Amino acid sequence: MLWVTRLIRRFPRPLFGRHYVDGRFEHSHHPSAVKARLAAPLRPSYAADSIYGGFDGTVTTFAIVAGVAGASLPTSVTLILGLANVLADGFSMASGAYLSAKADADRYAELRRIEERHLAQHPDGERLEVHEILAHMGLSGDALASATRSITADDRRWVDLMMLGEYGLAESGRDPWRAAIATFGAFLAFGMVPLAPYVVAAPSPFLAATILTAIAFLGVGALKALHAGRPLVRSVGESLAIGSGAAGLAWLVGWLLSGFG
Repeated sequence: MLWVTRLIRRFPRPLFGRHYVDGRFEHSHHPSAVKARLAAPLRPSYAADSIYGGFDGTVTTFAIVAGVAGASLPTSVTLILGLANVLADGFSMASGAYLSAKADADRYAELRRIEERHLAQHPDGERLEVHEILAHMGLSGDALASATRSITADDRRWVDLMMLGEYGLAESGRDPWRAAIATFGAFLAFGMVPLAPYVVAAPSPFLAATILTAIAFLGVGALKALHAGRPLVRSVGESLAIGSGAAGLAWLVGWLLSGFG
């Protein structure tokens, strides 16, 4: 994995606005970078959906490939079960991503309506809540009074702070359909990797599938490190370890049950 680290260090430009520093991806703190980053509008991220879908697609499909190989079943069985998994499980995960994102959006919208109603009906009580939230953030005295007046002078800013301070929620803007598409697309793309050698009838297809799957885990681990700001080597190693464990277990089960066929 050292070659991955060296390659990224040689990359002349920051990746997605982040630099590779001391084994992890971090935001740049150059004045121009800070100004540009904070001035840019907040955009919903679907990276987590893609990472989740890609990792699950790789693991589950390769687990099927390994299980069939352990049971010494025909190649046609690998293709049938693998393709069925990619389509059916991918659709299931996309549905879950859609429902999860929609539930989060519905909850946020409902709580925001409640806060807007409270602001209209009980402004003094809501103003006191803003005062307490800011006090818990460390403001006091004139600064606390001034900040409270400034925030409660604008209803939208007022409700934004209540949502964050009272419920710990910020508007994500995530679209449930895009979350579903990101999940299904990543599941399909990564899930087809272990099946590719069988589709093209490559020699030693299981060995080729194992190598390609390991490369896919490297890619998922690198994306996870970039998205979460985690150390690259640790993230890649974690992905490889979990994937290898799932594949090894599937192969073992297939081998143990091969005598019952």
